[in-house]
Amino acid sequence: MDWLQIITLALIQGITEFLPISSSAHLILPAQLTDWPDQGLAFDVAVHLGTLVAVCVYFRADLVGYSSSGLAYVRRRTHDDSVDEMLKLAMATVPVVVTGYLFRDWIAANLRGIETIAIATIAFGLLLALADRRRGELTSISWWHAAVIGMAQALAFIPGTSRSGITITAALWLGLRRRSAARFSFLLAIPTISGAALLTTADLLSNPVPVLWREMALAASLAGLSAYLCIAAFVRLVERTGMWPYVIYRILLGVGLGAIVIAPSLR
Repeated sequence: MDWLQIITLALIQGITEFLPISSSAHLILPAQLTDWPDQGLAFDVAVHLGTLVAVCVYFRADLVGYSSSGLAYVRRRTHDDSVDEMLKLAMATVPVVVTGYLFRDWIAANLRGIETIAIATIAFGLLLALADRRRGELTSISWWHAAVIGMAQALAFIPGTSRSGITITAALWLGLRRRSAARFSFLLAIPTISGAALLTTADLLSNPVPVLWREMALAASLAGLSAYLCIAAFVRLVERTGMWPYVIYRILLGVGLGAIVIAPSLR
């Protein structure tokens, strides 16, 4: 990997991880559409750690609250809203863990083509548009909401779906306000990205390769900074802009990818 590829892919990861446009699809496409080599496991670990740090820093007050309330629950069995939300996040993480364990390798081998990405990008973009029209007013997550959002998140293994996109879509369908949907989706990213990073690290350790630490540090820093800025902008603007900017982008991207697939057959 040269510096241009490192910088480009790190920014792509950071910008797309928390926007509802699918980071996995955007990381697959450069290798599909150019002669760039695959970025490798070390790079994947680096940029995921960067985005994980970003979301943890942004929601640091919530994480401190979880820690404090969790310790109080263990010591005195006191149960408050922070403990309740933490348990809901844990429950919502279970479906993606099970799906990843059972189907991750099959999905990676069979669903990484441009055709799949194009179809998923458009289809789940349209679902996001329909969900956004509901304009719900709920601000709190119930156990039922957490279970449905967690099951929806399992679909994010399909490139083009978008983890944040499908969880926000599910939350909007359930009647949550846009900001509340985004908040729960981003908090849910913390255990999900942590698990993905651990799995990728385990794969890396089982097949060790030389790691270019300076390049990986740059990639993690760029991914983290861009992810933090995207989270802050999205949360601040989502009630005003809604999901339509991302829906339009997804449709245009999906149509463009479809054209790339179809064009050779028309020659």
